[in-house]
Amino acid sequence: MVMTLAGGIVLAFFSGTLLAELLRHFSVAGFRSADAAGCVLLATLSFHGAAIAAGILFLKYHRIGWREAFGLNPGDGKRLVLMVVIALLVALPVMFGLKWLSAIALTRLGWPPDDQRAVEMILNAKSTVMKVYLVIFAVVIAPLAEEFVFRGLFFSAAKKMGWVKFGWLGVSALFALIHGSAAIFLPLFAFALVLTWLYEKTEGLFAPVLAHSLFNAVNVVLLFLAEHYSKNLPPNS
Repeated sequence: MVMTLAGGIVLAFFSGTLLAELLRHFSVAGFRSADAAGCVLLATLSFHGAAIAAGILFLKYHRIGWREAFGLNPGDGKRLVLMVVIALLVALPVMFGLKWLSAIALTRLGWPPDDQRAVEMILNAKSTVMKVYLVIFAVVIAPLAEEFVFRGLFFSAAKKMGWVKFGWLGVSALFALIHGSAAIFLPLFAFALVLTWLYEKTEGLFAPVLAHSLFNAVNVVLLFLAEHYSKNLPPNS
């Protein structure tokens, strides 16, 4: 079941990418550049949309309710939120430190880090509506989809097969790799370990999804603050 769902998600991603390239090649309206609205929607939903759909099918197939899947028990809400906040307060300084060290190391190696594709899409969005959609995607859709795939599916499957170390390290490495930036590989690997710890401790997806969502929200706010600051710098004399 896990392999079938994973294969379906990968197939949806490559199909969406191929379709976007074909539509851009033929200059179809809304697909004439990589930052056009149609290309952005296909890029964001071909993987994450398919992952959420797979999650719904998985829960229905196994007759698992949303409350059970997210590990939400009566009276646990405050405890879970507190765990997430403490985990982020500990993890964020470590992650920003790893990102800084990675950027220095890559620059010295002659491989200066580039912005993530997701960052580029937000910064290059040509309309307020598209920027709002991308923020919602980063804060809501991506955490739901990625936590279901990496913690809910891959980590759980590896653990049940007895591959506990692979579940912790291999799945965390894969999570960091799919974001496609060498500069953020180490911080995202560390973050994935934190998310896995939250998933294990709470026995549900609520805590890692919330932590992932808050982390992305912090990065979006920092991104817009940096953009605003750069636009308001005084011109060079």
